[in-house]
Amino acid sequence: MSIIEPNSLLSVPTGLLRVSQSLGSRTIMFSLVIPTYKERDNIEKVVKTLSNLLDESIPGDYELIVVDDDSPDGTWEVAQSLMPEYPQLRVMRRQDERGLSSAVIRGWQVASGRILGVIDGDLQHPPHVLLQMLDAVGQRADLAVASRHVDGGGVSSWSFIRRFLSRGAQLLGLIILPGVLGRVSDPMSGYFLVRRTAIADVTLNPIGYKILLEVVGRGSVGEIAEVGYVFCERTEGESKVTWKQYVEYIHHLIRLRLSTGQLGKLSQHIGGFPIGRFLRFGLVGLSGLFVDMVVLYLLHDPTTLSLPLTRSKIISGEIAIINNFFWNDSWTFADVTMQQQEWRQRLKRFLKFNLICLAGLVLNVLVLNLVFHYIIRNSYIANLIAIASVTIWNFWINLKLSWRVTQVK
Repeated sequence: MSIIEPNSLLSVPTGLLRVSQSLGSRTIMFSLVIPTYKERDNIEKVVKTLSNLLDESIPGDYELIVVDDDSPDGTWEVAQSLMPEYPQLRVMRRQDERGLSSAVIRGWQVASGRILGVIDGDLQHPPHVLLQMLDAVGQRADLAVASRHVDGGGVSSWSFIRRFLSRGAQLLGLIILPGVLGRVSDPMSGYFLVRRTAIADVTLNPIGYKILLEVVGRGSVGEIAEVGYVFCERTEGESKVTWKQYVEYIHHLIRLRLSTGQLGKLSQHIGGFPIGRFLRFGLVGLSGLFVDMVVLYLLHDPTTLSLPLTRSKIISGEIAIINNFFWNDSWTFADVTMQQQEWRQRLKRFLKFNLICLAGLVLNVLVLNLVFHYIIRNSYIANLIAIASVTIWNFWINLKLSWRVTQVK
């Protein structure tokens, strides 16, 4: 029986996305997290189906944890109303965080199981496969993955475009991160079980939906078992798959590559300097460089507006600063912004970033004029040298002042 009071909601963990090794006084075999958003029409059937299945196989030795991202359709309220009927059900309502991957980890953080799992809340993952995965982990595997690409697996009615995108994403992953993607046939799977010990006390930092990449890439995962399943189309609710998920997937691959590969090891050897984050900052800076150069040309070139060089540089630099802020906020420092999503916090970061970069812009203008008037009589080369001279300044000061974890709810 559950020790949770009827109808009570779980408290939402805060801080790092890290699963504790300790289970406390309450230990069970299996904890299954069901992340939800706008699944009101599905959640009762999901809970009923999973409860009936697990009551037969491991009665009383499991828990279902629904983690809802404050769905506007009241999914969490429906789930909460089911708790008296299903004593193994627990419900968490998140109001200050969003995202499937972080929802799963928050659920694992309050879980009591020696085996942790995740399943979609839309009935696209066939529940009976759970038993095969539980059996695999119960034998020797650290991780059991439900795969569409092994015997017994497949998709029901995907279009050619969706199949192409899925396979293309997997191929891209094998190129960027072969050590992770090469270990599983379906790295895009969101249906798997993992031993708690394989991910305990490891800080996870996922992006988007593909949490399996994070588990394999950062966890201490030894043997991996795969079980075939057929991905079913949803009958209720709405699909969450958009182009944004593919962009987040690529972003996640690159971040894992930078933080777990040779660059990550190099960062540790030189005192923990965040090389991966600095490289992302640098790539964003390149986009700002393009914006800066284009605007400078439009403002200063004799064939366009022909404004004075200094005035043109100030305007082009500010536009580049705005461009860089939005990219850094959503990519370079995404792990911080995920915990500070209120508009006031974003505005505060923007003002800090702007002030720091404006200070850098003053230095930039000084270097630009120095180089242009005394070294190289080419405004574009001089501008490039000036930008390079303040990149480290901007990164280090922003790292320490603009994007830092402060007190959050």
